[in-house]
Amino acid sequence: MFHNWLDRWDEGRAQRGEEAKKITDFILDADRAFPGMGAAETVEEFCVLAETAAAEPDFFEPPDASDHSFELRNGWLTFPSDVSTDVAENNIVWARITESGKRDQAVVIFHHWNATSRNRQIAGFLSWQGITVIEIAMPYHLERKRPGSLYADYMLSANLGRTMQAVKQAVWDGRKLIGWLKRQGYRDVSVLGMSLGSWVAGLVAAYEPAVSRASMFLTAGSLAEMVWTGRATRSIRTSLEPHLTLAQLQRAWAPLNLENQPDRLARPGLELLVILASRDSVVLPDLSERLLGRLENAGAGVSVLRLNCGHYSLGRPPYILRAGWSLKRFLLRKRGATQA
Repeated sequence: MFHNWLDRWDEGRAQRGEEAKKITDFILDADRAFPGMGAAETVEEFCVLAETAAAEPDFFEPPDASDHSFELRNGWLTFPSDVSTDVAENNIVWARITESGKRDQAVVIFHHWNATSRNRQIAGFLSWQGITVIEIAMPYHLERKRPGSLYADYMLSANLGRTMQAVKQAVWDGRKLIGWLKRQGYRDVSVLGMSLGSWVAGLVAAYEPAVSRASMFLTAGSLAEMVWTGRATRSIRTSLEPHLTLAQLQRAWAPLNLENQPDRLARPGLELLVILASRDSVVLPDLSERLLGRLENAGAGVSVLRLNCGHYSLGRPPYILRAGWSLKRFLLRKRGATQA
């Protein structure tokens, strides 16, 4: 009875999230995704470029001569993104810092798709535990929102190239922020991502050696399959489906697939926490379990918590309490210890 109610609550929450979303044009926009790699006039040509990029070890490497003009004022850190887009607001990165009073441990949080606010409860809880929390605004969200937009349609959409560019921008922004934290003296830097933010956090952890721990809430491997099968992205699938198949979308977004990063995520010195919702209709559990299988086969150190709730109800008691307790134990445990 309770779980039937919980499923209805999650569906109601999903329906409210659909109100602003709309069917959009399908666009390749390969120049945004792969600048300097050549043009793509067809889906097949785009897929070839994407597969080439996925094989490049430096695809998520930020430029060497990046701008280090960081400004910290009243708990807000701003700096220029190393990806320049046609939305001026999106080109400045904003991050809210909740200090712990120590310069020992910090965690960078990447929020979910269409987040409209930061999570003060998590920031307050972790900072009270002695962990400085930095809540970064992902591309086209919060202070970086595109003027006039009702949701973050430029972050994840039927524009294949812009989606690729936005996720890459989020990874570059995260790595640039982590570099700043290390220069400030933080010894232990972790990342935490939620839903779409978990893909960003996973890619940051895969490519940024300064990350020691990565927590991924409501995650999976294939972003393409999540979009194709998930409850929250039906409008995107409707926009995509007349133009390509799921197999083609998987190839087109190959660089964004965490299943292609098992060896990087299994690198020595990186510990992983994955928290899943067994009743999730947004990130289907089968997709999550497949990623876990890839990580475990690669020898990654993964702690897993499965909760019998939905995607949105993870944020409600008692589930958020269990998730928060697990996160606290993961971040504060001694390096190399096993979490039950």
